[in-house]
Amino acid sequence: MGHNLNFNRQTGKYSFFSVQQPAWHGLGQVVEEHPSSSEAIKHAGLDYEVVKSPLFTRGEGLSVTGDGEVTEGNGIVVPDHFATLRTDTNQVLGVVGKDYQIVQNSDAFSFFDAIVGGGDGILYETAGALGAGGERIFITAKLPGYIRVGNGDDVTSKYIFLTTSHDGSGSITAAFTPLRICCQNTLNAALKNKTSVVRIRHTANAKQRLEQAHQVMGLADKFSSELEGIFNRWANVRIKDEEVKKLIRMAMCPNKETWEALKKGDEDSLSTLFKNTTDDAFSYAMMSDTQQLETTKGTVFGAYNAVTGYYQNVRNFKSDDDKVKSILLGGTAQSRGQKAFDLCAAFEQFGADAFNMN
Repeated sequence: MGHNLNFNRQTGKYSFFSVQQPAWHGLGQVVEEHPSSSEAIKHAGLDYEVVKSPLFTRGEGLSVTGDGEVTEGNGIVVPDHFATLRTDTNQVLGVVGKDYQIVQNSDAFSFFDAIVGGGDGILYETAGALGAGGERIFITAKLPGYIRVGNGDDVTSKYIFLTTSHDGSGSITAAFTPLRICCQNTLNAALKNKTSVVRIRHTANAKQRLEQAHQVMGLADKFSSELEGIFNRWANVRIKDEEVKKLIRMAMCPNKETWEALKKGDEDSLSTLFKNTTDDAFSYAMMSDTQQLETTKGTVFGAYNAVTGYYQNVRNFKSDDDKVKSILLGGTAQSRGQKAFDLCAAFEQFGADAFNMN
């Protein structure tokens, strides 16, 4: 299983840190106390700057050495294109246009500090750099407070996950991500008609928008309050085992053909892979310790956690990087989790009739 963490040859360390628990194959630095943003940057090996450097191409009459160095003249400048260069290692991270604005790693941490006005409110849990040159970075930080379901034993922490890149690919993405503590189960429900994700382009006002994004992410408190109400209701709505199986299959449905077969009850048309995958999720729903709690056993909240818990705790991913993309960055796990959320909301309102709707 690949980890894709950046290895800094100058320091001899992997660019990653986590608090207390080793993660990402045990690589990187494990620290006992939650660090400040300035400490987190150092622990994660993110204490480097990136600059835009002019791009040159070989000019006529110039000689080039074996390692690509131009030995006569300065070459020809490539207009409106720049290399993003990591200043501590002189590694080229990508090629960008003239309007691309670099958002330094320190800017990303400033975003978190701004959310709660600095101080001790934000707890940095993990951070690191991915790729051969450290071109993509990610940060996970815990917000104050919890979402509580039932009598208080089933608690969900509130996180904000941020990722950005220095290679010209993708946008700066900040996502609100509740995490169920009892099973480290990522709950990724964005409420209907709302979003818990902020995406910011690397253009002229990117830094300004990054500074403003904490205002949008202030919605995290609103989401938390609403999710707490929804999850507590779902913990009191009963659902039969066969209905859980049907909900799992509908939530994890990969295409229109499978959807039509499910609606008709046509088992023969379902692929073996789909049946095996959904059976694994159903087994998790029925047998996991976290599914035997008063809040989850035979409840709609338990049915919802069956889908999200499958991707977090059962499904094998090629790498931790793939897992992050799937669960947090709009991948398969996130979209299936959202479908499960919508189905659970419909079941709460309409009961089993919800399965007969589009």
